[in-house]
Amino acid sequence: MSQAIVDWDKPKKDFYRIVGGIAMKALTANGFHAEYVETREDAVREVLSLVPEGASVGVPGSVTVRELGLIEKLEEKGCRIFHHWDPALGAEERQHRFAEELESDVYLTSSNAVTLDGKLVNIDGTGNRVAGMAWAKNRICLVVGINKVCRDVESALQRIRDVATPMNNIRLGLVHLPCVQAGYCVDCKVPQRSCRVVTVMERAPFGRDAHVILVGESLGF
Repeated sequence: MSQAIVDWDKPKKDFYRIVGGIAMKALTANGFHAEYVETREDAVREVLSLVPEGASVGVPGSVTVRELGLIEKLEEKGCRIFHHWDPALGAEERQHRFAEELESDVYLTSSNAVTLDGKLVNIDGTGNRVAGMAWAKNRICLVVGINKVCRDVESALQRIRDVATPMNNIRLGLVHLPCVQAGYCVDCKVPQRSCRVVTVMERAPFGRDAHVILVGESLGF
C-alpha cells in the first residue's frame, strides 16, 4: 500500500501565516507600515523595494540583516552602507559611525521581539540600535522573523533574556557570562552584562516612516 505524501511543513506555515497576520494588523493599527511575507527571499525583495538606488543605509547591530545578505545586495544596488561592526574602527570612529547610521536615508535593522498586539520590544547594551528605531532621521525598516513574535510584552522580554541575549553573547565570545552558562537569564550583575537598555515601542514614533516586515521563517536570534 502506497503511503500518502504529507507536507509536514504546511501546518507550521499555516500557523505562521495566522500569527504573522495578527501581528501585522496590530502593527498597522499602531501606525507602522507592516507587511507579512512567506520567505526570506520575499523579505529581501521587500527591503530592496523600500531602499532607493544609491541611498545611504545605516545598519546597527542586526544578525537578521546580515543573515539575509542585505548589506551585499544593497551595495550591489549602489547604496552606501554605514555600520559599526567594522573591526578596523577605533573607539572615536565607532562613535562617529553611530551618528552616520542615524543620519542615513534608511535605518535598517530588526527587533528583538514583536507582540501580537503590535508592540516592538527590545533590549540593548549600548542603546544606539533602539535609539535609531525611534529617532533615525529618515525611513526606518525592520525585518523580523516569525520566531520573534510573542504573545505580550512580558513573554517578549522573557524570550529576549532567555534566548536572544545568551545567543548574542556567544556570538560576541562572552561565553563566560552567567546567562550562557545557566541557559537562561539570571539577572546577573557582572560588568559585562549586555542587558542594559529596555524599550517598548507601543506606537510608531511621530514623523517617522516606519516599516516592519514580518517573515514566515526563523531569522536572527
